[in-house]
Parts: sequence; C-alpha cells; structure tokens
Amino acid sequence: METLSTPLPSLPRYSTSLTVNNDHDHPVFLHIKQCTNSSQLGQIHAQMLRTGLFFDPYSASKLFAASALLPFSSLEYARKVFDQIPKPNLHTWNTLIRVYASSPEPLQGILIFLRMVHESPYYPNKFTFPFVIKAAAEIFSLCVGQALHGLAIKASLGADVFISNSLIHLYLSCGDLDSAYRVFTMIGEKDVVSWNSMITGLAQRGCAEMAFQLFQEMEEEGVKPNDVTMVGVLSACAKKLDLEFGRWVCSYIERKGIRVDLTLSNAMLDMYTKCGSLEDAKRLFDMMEEKDIVTWTTMLDGYAKLGEYETAKLVLDTMPRQDIAAWNALISGYEQNGKSKEALSLYHELQQSQIAKPDGITLVSALSACAQLGAMETGECIHAYVREQGIKFNCHLTTSLIDMYSKCGDIKKALDVFYSVDRRDVFVWSAMIAGLAMHGQGRDAIDLFSRMQEAMIKPNSVTFTNVLCACSHAGLVKEGKTFFNQMEPVYGIRPGVQHYSCMVDILGRAGLLEEAVEIIEKMPILPSDSVWGALLGACQIHGNVELAELACRHLLELDPENNGAYVLLSNVYAKTGKWDGVSRLRKHMRVTGLKKEQGCSRIEVNGVIHEFLAGDNCHPLSKEIYSKLDEIVVRLKSAGCVPNKSHLLQLIEEDEMQEHALNLHSEKLAIAFGLLYVEVSQPIRIIKNLRVCGDCHSVAKLVSSLYNREIILRDRYRFHHFSGGNCSCKDYW
Repeated sequence: METLSTPLPSLPRYSTSLTVNNDHDHPVFLHIKQCTNSSQLGQIHAQMLRTGLFFDPYSASKLFAASALLPFSSLEYARKVFDQIPKPNLHTWNTLIRVYASSPEPLQGILIFLRMVHESPYYPNKFTFPFVIKAAAEIFSLCVGQALHGLAIKASLGADVFISNSLIHLYLSCGDLDSAYRVFTMIGEKDVVSWNSMITGLAQRGCAEMAFQLFQEMEEEGVKPNDVTMVGVLSACAKKLDLEFGRWVCSYIERKGIRVDLTLSNAMLDMYTKCGSLEDAKRLFDMMEEKDIVTWTTMLDGYAKLGEYETAKLVLDTMPRQDIAAWNALISGYEQNGKSKEALSLYHELQQSQIAKPDGITLVSALSACAQLGAMETGECIHAYVREQGIKFNCHLTTSLIDMYSKCGDIKKALDVFYSVDRRDVFVWSAMIAGLAMHGQGRDAIDLFSRMQEAMIKPNSVTFTNVLCACSHAGLVKEGKTFFNQMEPVYGIRPGVQHYSCMVDILGRAGLLEEAVEIIEKMPILPSDSVWGALLGACQIHGNVELAELACRHLLELDPENNGAYVLLSNVYAKTGKWDGVSRLRKHMRVTGLKKEQGCSRIEVNGVIHEFLAGDNCHPLSKEIYSKLDEIVVRLKSAGCVPNKSHLLQLIEEDEMQEHALNLHSEKLAIAFGLLYVEVSQPIRIIKNLRVCGDCHSVAKLVSSLYNREIILRDRYRFHHFSGGNCSCKDYW
C-alpha cells in the first residue's frame, strides 16, 4: 500500500461529542488536502476511525468531501464513507446530492434529497436546491422539478439567482420553454449565467429570433457577454441558417476582445458549415492553432452535407484521430443525399478497419441505406450484429429495422421486430403501420392503429399519413374519410398537405374524381404538387383526359421541371388512344430539353446490389440475361400473353418495335436476372425507382405462375407480391 510522504502523527482518541470547527484544528485535515490517491485517503480514513475523530460530524464531512470530490475519488467509496457517518451534517448531505447529480445515477441524488428531508434535522438550503434541481434535469423529470421549485419558494429561496438559473436549465431540459422564460423574467438581478442559460436554451430549441432578442436585451442591460454567450448566439445563427448575422457575431467577438477558446472556435466553424459557407469555414479551420475531434468532424460534416464527398472523405482520411462521430457524419451524409451505395460501402470499410466501433447512429444510417436500396441481406447482417454485440434496442434502432424489413419486402420480419421489443414509441408504431400500408395490408394497418391507441400512444401527423396511405392502397374509402374527418376534432391534429394528398389519392383511385376535385377546392392551404400529382395519377387510372390536363397544368405551374407530369398525361392520352397528344408532349419535352426519368431496378444477390436501367446492356452478364429474357417472351406468348402497349411514352407505329420497347423495361431485366441467379427457395425481390407499368405488372404475375417463383416488386408507391399467377395488391391498370 502506498504511504503518505509525511507520516501521520499518532492521534488521541476523541469522544463523539467533540466538535472541530477549523481546518487548522487538527493536522489530519492538512493530510487530507495533500492526498494524491485513494490509498492515502484510505489510510487517513482508517486512522480517523481508530482515534474516534471520524465520529465528529465536521471532521467526517472533510473526509467525505475529499472521497467524493477529489480527482481520484470513487463514488462507490464515497457512499460507503457517507453510510458510516452517524449524523451527517448539511454540508455532507449537499455534497452527496451534488456528486450524484453529476454522475450516471442522477436519480440517486433525488432519493438522497428525500432521505435528507425525512431522516435528518436539516431543511434544504440555497446550496441544496441547485444540486437536486440539476439531478431532476438530468432525468428530464418535469414533475420532480416543479415540486422542487415549489419547495424552494416555500423556503423563501425562490428569488435566489443560483436556484433560478438551475430552474431555467431544468425547464429547458424538459422542453417547458414558457416556465423557463417565466423564471428568467422574475430574477431581480440576472447574472451572465442567467442570460447564457436562456439564450442557449432558446437556440437549442430552434427559437433563434428570441435568442437574438435576448442577446440584444443583455447588452442593453449592461451585462457583459462571455464566450458561453457567443456559443449560444452562434448556435442560433446555425439553426436559422443566418450567415450574415453569423459573420457579424464573429466580428463582434473580435471587436469586444472576447476570449476565443476551442469551444467557441468550434461554434464559429459549425455556424459557417451549417450556413453553407465552406470558404469561411476553411479559412477559420486553417487559422485554428488547436483542433480536436469536434473540429475535424464539423469540417467533414460540412463538406458531406454540401455534396463534396471526395473532400469529406479526404478530411476523414487525414484526421489525426478518427472516432465514430466522424464516420457517422460521412455515412449519414451519403445516406441523406440519396447515395445509399456509398453509405453502405463506407459502413463496410468502417467494419473492416476496426478503427471505431459502429454505434446506434451508424446502424440507423446503414439500415436506412439498406431500405433505400432494398439490400435486405446487408440489413439482416446489421440486425445480427446488433444481437451479437448486445446493443440495446432503442426506439430509433427499432424503427429503422422495421422500416428496412418493410421496404425490402419482408413484412413478416418487420412484424417480428415490432413484437420483439418492450418499448414502442409513436415512431415505432407509425413505422409498422407504414410497413403494412405499403404491402397493401390496409385492414391490418387500421387494426394496429386501434391497438396503438389502446396502448395509450398518441398518434402524430406522420401516423395519420401512414393510416391514410393504408386506406389508399387497400381501397378503403369509407375508412379513409372517417380518419381524415376525425384528425382535428378528435386528435387535435390539423390536416396538412400530405393528408390532403392521401385523401385525393383515396377518392381518385376509387373513381370519385369529382369528390377529389371538391376536396382540393376546399383546402384551407394551397394545394402542393403532391396533391395535383395524386389527382393526375387517378386520372391515368380512369382515363379522364379533361381533369388530367387540369391537374397537369397546376402541377407544372408549381414545378415546371416535373417530367413525371408529362409522362402521366402522356399515359392518359395513350390509354384513350389520343396519340396526337402523346406526340405533342414528346415534341415539347424534346424542345424544352426535359427527359423522362430513366427507369432503374435493383436486385440483391449474395449481398451484392445489381442495378438495371431500361435497355441496359452494361451488366457483365448481359448476354445471359437477354437470353433468359428471350426465353421468357417466348413462354409468355405461348401462354397467350399480349403486351399492353398503352404505357409507351413515344409514338411507335410498328408492333414489333412497341413490343421490343416494352421488353427493355428495367424490371423485366431484373426479373430475368433473378430467375437465373436467385435460389429457387428464395423470393425474387426487386426495387424500382418509378411506378411499375401495367404491362410489367401483368408479366410479373404470369412469370410467377410459369416459373413457379415468388416475385416481390416494390415501385415508387407500393409493393406488388406475385405468387402462382396471383397478385396481393389491387390492380389499377
């Protein structure tokens, strides 16, 4: 055991009634101050027990404070010391509450506070409340915080600035902005901490304008801002994307001579990157003498969000130390900008490098990328990794897994994940409802919505979008109307543009086109492109040329570059035999330079994503694929299948050319590839970026019968399950 550099003197035994009131009353207090490790403190503890000095409350409090607050202190040891003290004084109680409030177990701080109130002769003082209020903030307990606020007022301490600052932090942590501001306004003499707490809290909650206003008031009242103030103001600039004001703040910092430490430099860098000024960010980055992992990650994130991925990757590769936050920034940057293949490639690179261990954020981004690509095998590997590593399932991870399995075509596995977890928040329920909706299981989605309410989970706006989508995909018009009409009066949710789009889709698909137009005309908000797009899609189903032209006109007014509008209107013309209209649209698109979005279908085999474009011959196995496609065409003709040529945008007069154009659709190439290389026992899962045309839908249905294969095809709007010549979805073509 390590010994003290100065031997402990022999201490006489003190009676428990002795009170020592001065640090200089006994040499042992000097030794406590000189301790550099827990072994030395343990020696003093033992000697104080032998001499009886420990049983003096003041002396015990000195030992306890050292065991709890010194750099080498251990909370476990400090608690043992506390439990040995027969009658802890108020300072000792406060110290223990303080230590727990800053520990991973803040709830214990509240429990110790309650024990002090009920078991000790002491009443909380102005030092007690800030510590226990901090503990309540750490566990985000608004009700406990409100009770503590009441006790502080009862103790005539409600006006204490330190307690008030703690209450501001508590209320902001619990999302109660009004209460925080009310406490702030009642402080007689606000110190810089009061202003900083309020400004930072407002900035973090997206109330940038209020944060700016308080900063101005702070100056007017003569309170000098410090570096913490400026971090809060810069955060508000970043949230508001106000580059001009952000630059002014940076110049203000320089003019006022405010100390610029690493935290403030990082805040300036974050503001520049979030406001899109990489030039300013790069200039500051190069000037910074000190950089930490936050600095590098902020710079990386800025490049990634603006689409400069090569530079972002270069930053990652040149970082002195890579942590998981840096990898997450680039992986999520790829995923959120539609570069899912690159996101998964980087995820695999991370796993192979073993530089950092994937965390929940990494896995959520990777699963989202899998969902976009239809990469279920990779998604299953991530799911297995979660189980193997014993990673705790939070609601974010659960939601991502449900979304991945649903969008990859395995609704059963999505349901397995849903029922395997104990905690389900509104996002988990909503994701499962969405999964059932996109698979055409409308009744099941509505049943799950009912069970969600039975579980006392309040639906949100997204939940209702998913429920209405379920009604649309399953043709449940009556139910859709009921849910839509109940949103505001029953659930207090005002219908938004997405909900109106769903209602137009529900009514339009059911052939109630006049009712769909009526709901658009009565909208209290301006119809968006999605609303007119839903009506145009319904007109395609039912061949209503007049309404299709109306919807297309409105859609193009909102989005002149929307090539999909021309395609849908062209399909309406083709369906009704108006080939002059098709030709006119084709010419207009050629003159204006608009091009039809190219069809792209993906299929995963052995963990590799294979991508096919319409008429694609770039795949290394193109010869085999086209040979299989020819075989499919022969078998389809033998079975009496007649190509549906009404879905061709271009005017092609020769029948053979029309058939050839239809056979080159990307999903047919993917089906041929799947028949060749997907094991017979496994379904052929295909993801397409556009709506599946009627001819491809018919072909997939017949191929499933001729080859006795299950085909799961996801297009832009829904899933189509084909098995034995049947389709689980309703045919709208």
